Amino acid sequence: MSVPFYVPPEQLMKDRAEYARKGIARGRSIMALEYENGVLLMGENTSGALFKISEIYDRVAFAGVGKYNEFEALRVAGIRHADVKGYSYARSDVTAKSLANAYSQTLGHIFTQDVKPYEVEILVVEVGMTTEETRLFHLTYDGTLFDERRFAVIGGLGEELQEPLERDYAEGMSLSDAVALCARLFAQAENKSIGPQDWEAAILDRTAGRRMFRRLGADDFVAAAL
Repeated sequence: MSVPFYVPPEQLMKDRAEYARKGIARGRSIMALEYENGVLLMGENTSGALFKISEIYDRVAFAGVGKYNEFEALRVAGIRHADVKGYSYARSDVTAKSLANAYSQTLGHIFTQDVKPYEVEILVVEVGMTTEETRLFHLTYDGTLFDERRFAVIGGLGEELQEPLERDYAEGMSLSDAVALCARLFAQAENKSIGPQDWEAAILDRTAGRRMFRRLGADDFVAAAL
């Protein structure tokens, strides 16, 4: 009887992490940042049908980069989780924190137990009635959960975008200023011009009523002089 090869656990985890990071690096980044009335989520996406930024619940949004079918499965599971919790208890009980915790457990289990880890990085964002109540949760392929403040970046250009964003971000920006800042930083990081039709962007607007998610259209990009 043949004896299976022994792979040290630390080497196995290292190989899985490297595999996941390579897959994520091929995906275009998404940036989330707070502006005066809520949170903007924006990234380059040349597809008009395959969205990477979506609504989860009244004041909660989801963004994913990496392998589309994998973060799409997570998005759908998140919607089901939110619907069941909102129906069973109250709509106010559906929070980004509870959803991020569920995603963290799922990704952590997949990373350690499944043959192949998910090649994804996701954001779960909740807009509060004040800046202090707004939450941005960043989750990596292995289930690691980060509680971000003011802004967050996921995807292959994360490191290139983080430093200029920390330098140029200003609290209380208007929506048009926030869109213009995102566009400028992406263009600098990728060293190319990106047309208005190649952006995907959405906001969580705390002034919008119960459902706070809205996709941005051409008029919003014109107002930001893109």
